[in-house]
Amino acid sequence: MPYSAYEHISVDATGGVVTITLDRPEKYNALNDATFLDLQRAFAEIRLDRDVEVVVVEGAGEDAFSAGADIEQYAGPAEDHDPMQKERQDLFYGIYRVAYDCHAPVIAKIDGYCMGGGLIFAMFCDLRIADTTAKFGVPVTDIGQIPTGGSTYRAAELVGEAKAKELVYTAGTVDAEEAHRIGLVNDLVEPEELDDAVEGVVSAIAATGTSAVKNSKRAINAAVDSGSLDEARAIEAEIWWEQFATDERRDLVDAFLEERS
Repeated sequence: MPYSAYEHISVDATGGVVTITLDRPEKYNALNDATFLDLQRAFAEIRLDRDVEVVVVEGAGEDAFSAGADIEQYAGPAEDHDPMQKERQDLFYGIYRVAYDCHAPVIAKIDGYCMGGGLIFAMFCDLRIADTTAKFGVPVTDIGQIPTGGSTYRAAELVGEAKAKELVYTAGTVDAEEAHRIGLVNDLVEPEELDDAVEGVVSAIAATGTSAVKNSKRAINAAVDSGSLDEARAIEAEIWWEQFATDERRDLVDAFLEERS
């Protein structure tokens, strides 16, 4: 895939790992319209590249993963934004979901500010690994807005209703230690250990069955999105058999048994 000609992100594809860097460090990697569209295109290209095993999303510089949206884009009377802003939010929801819907696992590598739209995007990633400099929040009520992009559902899903309400109602932030405690972050490390921590997870994923990981993501997402255990189990059973029928499963089972014989 070309993975080129972006305005506000850079993309590196090496050995099955795609690293997407939000590249507006002078703006704390804020997600303006051009950045959103860059992300949409990058993940569309990843969707067409089935050799991709893992995606890592990071922010340029040392100050932020992403500080969220450019607030200037929300100024002025509502009539000046209708219908463009409604359509824009629908579009952005689809872009927030690209990490969640990606066929490969997506890891958010977080240092510094992870706020607003940046946090929403990180929440739709499969895993979040942060260093101790990270700060998290969705400070929108203090500018007279509510969270968007499906974040009300996703935040309650990840950290629970009470904590999600506390963060939103107060427009507050949590530090990295608290984010780890409430389950928003999978792993927390010192800044100098962040690269190695992410690389360790990437290597662990790459050492397993590529198709098995991708189908596990499909099954887990389906379970989260399903309405009942029975519905989730029915989808899981279909994906389980699909994976069981792969050469990958046969080869890995044979290798496992041979190694122990």
